[in-house]
Amino acid sequence: METKKPKSMKQGSPDDFQTPSEALFPLVPFLKKEWTIWECAEGKGNLVRGLKELGFNVVGTDILTGSDFLGFNPEKYDCIVTNPPFSLKQEFLERCYQLKKPFALLLPLTTFETLKRQELFKENGVQVIFFDKRIKFETPTGKSGKHSSPWFATAWFTWGLNLPRDLVFVKLSPQ
Repeated sequence: METKKPKSMKQGSPDDFQTPSEALFPLVPFLKKEWTIWECAEGKGNLVRGLKELGFNVVGTDILTGSDFLGFNPEKYDCIVTNPPFSLKQEFLERCYQLKKPFALLLPLTTFETLKRQELFKENGVQVIFFDKRIKFETPTGKSGKHSSPWFATAWFTWGLNLPRDLVFVKLSPQ
């Protein structure tokens, strides 16, 4: 049976922002090489390819291919790494905490703004990796790279990765 795709999850929607693999560089030191990483909103697969190129075992799924993260689990995975759809960030956060596996969600800094998410963070904990610049996502129009201007800041919101501090500030480009 095919998963019914919410309107917001269709290709070309405002939720269809593809993440460049450079966003992974600040996260990699906190991921264990022996883990199987689940990229549960893979879109075009940029993060899956990036993680594989860095030597990680990755399972990639997406609602667009029939695997809705909010109700599906792969057979084996140790950690979740994804850029969830903007309109479903609350649901993705809640589900990640329920699964009790380490996770890293690439989210806008405005994620801190709601009382509901603040309560979720207070109850469960959160560690955040902040970047020194904004990520240049590939937009639904296909624009990306140095000529597209990112208009919002993001960070890796993590749990279970045992960062050295709750707030980590890093350079986005590799060292």
